[in-house]
Amino acid sequence: MVPRICIVLPNLPTVSETFLEAHVQHLRGEITVVHGFPPTIADRRFGATTLASRAGSFVRRFVSGSTWEDESDRAYMRALTFARPDAVLAEYGTIGVNVKHACRRLNLPLIVHFHGFDAGIFKVLDENRDRYVDMFQQAAAIVAVSHAMRDRLITIGAPADKVHLNPYGVDCSRFQGASPSEAEPVFIAVGRLVPKKAPQLTLNAFSLVHRAHPAARLRMIGDGPLAQSCRDAARELGIESAVTFLGALNHEQVGNEMRSARAFVQHSVLAPDGDREGTPVGIIEAGATGLPVVSTYHEGIPDVVVHGETGLLSAEHDVESMAAHMATLVSNPALAGQMGAAASQRIARDFSMTRSIDSLSAIIAVAVRPGAPASHGQVV
Repeated sequence: MVPRICIVLPNLPTVSETFLEAHVQHLRGEITVVHGFPPTIADRRFGATTLASRAGSFVRRFVSGSTWEDESDRAYMRALTFARPDAVLAEYGTIGVNVKHACRRLNLPLIVHFHGFDAGIFKVLDENRDRYVDMFQQAAAIVAVSHAMRDRLITIGAPADKVHLNPYGVDCSRFQGASPSEAEPVFIAVGRLVPKKAPQLTLNAFSLVHRAHPAARLRMIGDGPLAQSCRDAARELGIESAVTFLGALNHEQVGNEMRSARAFVQHSVLAPDGDREGTPVGIIEAGATGLPVVSTYHEGIPDVVVHGETGLLSAEHDVESMAAHMATLVSNPALAGQMGAAASQRIARDFSMTRSIDSLSAIIAVAVRPGAPASHGQVV
């Protein structure tokens, strides 16, 4: 039986949310996407959408004493009743909270997929602590993308036997062809310019490298709230001529940039508000392409990068150590080639799109048919 799966999203996937698009396009089943609020399927909305209907909703809540959450539950129930799924996949823990009552009332198995902020930002955890515990008890399965995330979810109340480890995967055929041993000493960084990716620390590390190796270059792909401060930092560090800010690029352009680089760099850290990585897709893509990764011991990164074999890792905020690792790859292109080849093999084996999608499909199959072969994702 091919299951009917309703994927519930906060919004339609953005260009940086390749993992969500992969679920929509490749999960085994008949997929219906519910997105936004009021919940929407294609261009059909379920809930109060006009001024008159919103006013009517307000009056009903006032007269009956019902809450906004009750209205939300009814809207999701209408959407799910229309879709008639066998199971619901809630993308992000916060969406799981939003749909749990509708799933409970319709007797639908709920699979909740955590991705990052929903399992990390302090405010989100504080606001949803009790809601998460209730959701954990109801959920048929909970999916984490890293060992660190899995452990944290268990710590805040998720039953260990419900938490499945399933890291992201990439289409390795789209990311290959790098030759770091032959490339110029060019470092590539890919990701939104936000605090958890600490692009200023990457710039600080690169400035130390550039001082000793003037031929080194850094190319940064991505946009975000720290874009201007990064440009200012490059100027203040005296490396403006050696750093290129490329802004947001499409997947093909990112692949081309990676194929021309010596190594991938990303200094991920725990942000002041608790925001942190899940397992950065950019790091998986870099490894698939054949690049060594210079990064940090942060969340899911050491699940992917084996220090000394497929890349080089430093403690968070240890700029000097990161700079030393980058300098090593500038001075030793053969080592960069060796690590890049090992990274490509590891990603193809453990972090392919096929493996990730097959594992998630198996998790959903167990929720739909409890007797189906169980899968707790991959352990790497």
